[in-house]
Amino acid sequence: MEFTAVLIKIVCLISEACRNVGKLPAALITSGIVQAAAALALAIYKPPAGIFVGHGKTPFYLYYDILIAVIIFGFVEASVGFYVSGDLTQRHAIGMTILWISILPIVLVVRLGGFVILK
Repeated sequence: MEFTAVLIKIVCLISEACRNVGKLPAALITSGIVQAAAALALAIYKPPAGIFVGHGKTPFYLYYDILIAVIIFGFVEASVGFYVSGDLTQRHAIGMTILWISILPIVLVVRLGGFVILK
């Protein structure tokens, strides 16, 4: 699937979840899994570039540390989606908080080029 199509579907799920609490678990699970998969593919198939190369080993390791953190956060986000689906009326605030926080890792993966691999 093309980069823009994947990104548009995720953004549509997130915006629908903001309007309809019933779609919150699906948005969390889908967003978390796609985010973790894109970061994992980026870590495996695309070497560091740009500011992460030529400045010593610290930026090189920082690149992979960022990707590992995004992978872990993606799986935590998907797990929160399953947790929220158990009692949606009591746990929707937790789900919405995680959903809003998840925007930063999605932007990091997009900026590092993670969704280019999905083409």
